[in-house]
Amino acid sequence: MHLLRHGKVHNPTEVLYGRLPGFRLAASGRAMADGVAAALAGADVTHLVASSLRRTQETAAPLARQFGLAIITDDRVIEAANAFEGVRVPFTAETLSRPENWVKLRNPLRPSWGEPYIQIAHRMLAAVYSAAQAADGHEAVIVSHQLPIVTIRRFLDGQRLWHDPRTRTCSVASLTSLTFVDGVYTGSRYAEPVRHIAAVNDPDVERTPAVPAQPTDSVGGSS
Repeated sequence: MHLLRHGKVHNPTEVLYGRLPGFRLAASGRAMADGVAAALAGADVTHLVASSLRRTQETAAPLARQFGLAIITDDRVIEAANAFEGVRVPFTAETLSRPENWVKLRNPLRPSWGEPYIQIAHRMLAAVYSAAQAADGHEAVIVSHQLPIVTIRRFLDGQRLWHDPRTRTCSVASLTSLTFVDGVYTGSRYAEPVRHIAAVNDPDVERTPAVPAQPTDSVGGSS
């Protein structure tokens, strides 16, 4: 079960985009998506899942073409909800000093600024087992987001779910591969097959590519 984080997003204003619509891959992100598809060439991938957000759909498109698969849209693997969507990151002292933001920061263990870690773990676990069942002894790819991928890995490895975001091992277009034997989780491995591609925004002149048309089914969420 390969958990693929989407490629680099075009985000010149450096905002926390979360679930905000419209954020597309940068040219470097599209190159990453192509590179990951090439790295998985020859794999026994028979099932492909992505969240409904544009960046994951675009990352999944080269895999869909390569393996001749439909992209199954499943929002159980969507980015975590976050009350700071649209705010520039890293946060400034002004942002953190606003009284209206204090309540959002009161409990980092839950966390109070967004979706509870345990909720993320449970929805991701359900999606992983659904994909494993659909792949039926073959390989599957789920294109998701950093926090959901890190959370499900920590959950399966028996680690505490709250953590310092700066310690996450989940770069853009990285693969966190989970292994199951007879439906039982046995371990994971991590790879960065396109780490040689610099994660950069596009030049100032915008060019929004068309998303290649793919047959799409929908499971557990909007498409």
